[in-house]
Amino acid sequence: MDDVLRKLTLPPYLATCLEAARSITIPSSRAELFELSLGPGGGDTFDVVFDVPGNGPVKEADVVRCRNGIAVNYPEDYIRRRDPDCMRIGDDLPSDKPRFADDHGPFAPVKQETLDWLADQDLIVVPFKAGGPHLGSPSLAVVPKNTAFFACALVDLQGFFTFDELGPFAPRSILYLAPPFRHTHFAGKQVVVHDRTESLHEIFAYNLYPGPSAKKGVFSALLDIGTYEGWLTAHASSVRVTTPYENETVIMHEGASGGGKSEMCQELRREEDGRVLLGTNVVTDEPYAITLSETSRLEPVTDDMTLCHPALQRPASGKMTVADAEDGWFVRVDNLTHYGEDPQLERAIIHPHDPLIFLNIEGTPGATCLPWEHVRDENGKPCSNPRVIIPRRQVRGIVDEPQQVDVRTFGVRMPACTAEQPTYGVMGLMHVIPPSLAWLWRLVTPRGDKNPSIGATVAEAAVIAHGGMVAEGVGSFWPFSTNTKVGAANLLLEQILAAPKTRFVLTPNQHIGAYKVDFAAEWLAREYLARRGQGHVRRDLLVPARCPLFGFAMREMKIDGQQVRPSLLRPELQSKVGVAAYDAGAAIITDFFKAELQQFLTPDLDPLGRRIIEACLADATLEDYLALTPLDID
Repeated sequence: MDDVLRKLTLPPYLATCLEAARSITIPSSRAELFELSLGPGGGDTFDVVFDVPGNGPVKEADVVRCRNGIAVNYPEDYIRRRDPDCMRIGDDLPSDKPRFADDHGPFAPVKQETLDWLADQDLIVVPFKAGGPHLGSPSLAVVPKNTAFFACALVDLQGFFTFDELGPFAPRSILYLAPPFRHTHFAGKQVVVHDRTESLHEIFAYNLYPGPSAKKGVFSALLDIGTYEGWLTAHASSVRVTTPYENETVIMHEGASGGGKSEMCQELRREEDGRVLLGTNVVTDEPYAITLSETSRLEPVTDDMTLCHPALQRPASGKMTVADAEDGWFVRVDNLTHYGEDPQLERAIIHPHDPLIFLNIEGTPGATCLPWEHVRDENGKPCSNPRVIIPRRQVRGIVDEPQQVDVRTFGVRMPACTAEQPTYGVMGLMHVIPPSLAWLWRLVTPRGDKNPSIGATVAEAAVIAHGGMVAEGVGSFWPFSTNTKVGAANLLLEQILAAPKTRFVLTPNQHIGAYKVDFAAEWLAREYLARRGQGHVRRDLLVPARCPLFGFAMREMKIDGQQVRPSLLRPELQSKVGVAAYDAGAAIITDFFKAELQQFLTPDLDPLGRRIIEACLADATLEDYLALTPLDID
């Protein structure tokens, strides 16, 4: 074992593993790690292959050197996206997540097998900081050398550090990678086991897609740390929006995977004639567009993991303060289908300062990897989860300083709703809600229509296919939390109440009633809120929504001198929807909330939280919610 590793305070079993390893490589730079991703020969292509007992050589991925980075692809469709049921808890600490022991028996023997297997490999060991370079916790990753691309993806996301920069430390989290175990132990399934103590969070990743481990696994460690210390890492993006008149508004956008977090930091899309297409009626095929002469400047702050650390907060301001919990962004580019849709993002991807890592995107040796050339799944359709990892330092206009949040928006994927086929797709373009409703939406976090980021279980797919909803859970970070739902709900309510000056908004994507809108509603709401000055909306512009869970609908919305159609603000006014279909959709949402909220009514729930949930179960009106948590608005 390298002397630098002997200076660390390691668990004895890890120290034993590293002492026995065939070899250990500690990259001195990101460039060295990038070159290792293409194997010992450093050629243009490299296959990641493992010898699996009983199966022989198994190819898990291939790596191709392109002009602007490396393209990593997986032979199996299943490995191209995160399995929502991959998390298992290997310890006995409090958790509402499935225990490893319930499915596979005690974890300790498998943990030892994993360490023994790693001890028989050529390894790469890299340090990183879970939670960002300033407030992050020193951590460690131990991966087979032939999976160097995975280690490179990890440090691109979490930040590259050398052991000299960090000095001696005891890791707060450790990530282990052993891809063959999914074949030998888990019938080919993605499994990520979290083994926790009060001072160490270990992540055992048994698959090679970085989403549930290098990305969300580290998120799990952050949430675990916050549980002990009383704070949260939000599943959110945030952006500083500067209007043509130099007014600044910081918007933080939350929601389930596929709910528009990455899109919140992306430029508003325009048609060839410069107009903004707000939507197209799915019944009549009628487009609806408006003209915006000039849009606001976007300066991204965070993309997915948003740090809400106590050291950042300024309670006297009445607003929450955030910073990025990552050093790189895991950008989904499924909505890039051809050149010119997002010039700024395309420029960052096609002409990067340093070569990037692409996942589920076609790569040809020596050619430029293009973000709209998505690898095709077995069904012949483009993969719904193409990704590119973009280091923060390569994002144009990035904001590095902590920012106070003026508005917290929440995005929900909505299906089309028509009078002939009513669904829950009845949310208007923008709704203003009180803190109590903001908390309820985050407790439930509907995943919504055709989420592209993760696979669905058979049961979930059946529910969604028949017009139902699926809950991603508390704060939208629940899929990554290893703790308890009620504990997370209490922390979330405390966070919301501690920032009374931060306003809350709901916004749909994909559809508004009978209109296909994609992410145009989110982008227009962002532009409108910024032009109102830090999200300020006068009360006379608001009217109670027909569905109380939507809070206030907009009575009118004028932007750049143009009135947005009232039927996009209140879908019940659409001729192809109507009141009956709206009410049917509202009933779907209301019944779904009631079913999902029952589980939080335990003795450990915050008393105010109990009153809010009981109000929902009793068909509360908007006035009831306002009585519980007043809306700070003129």
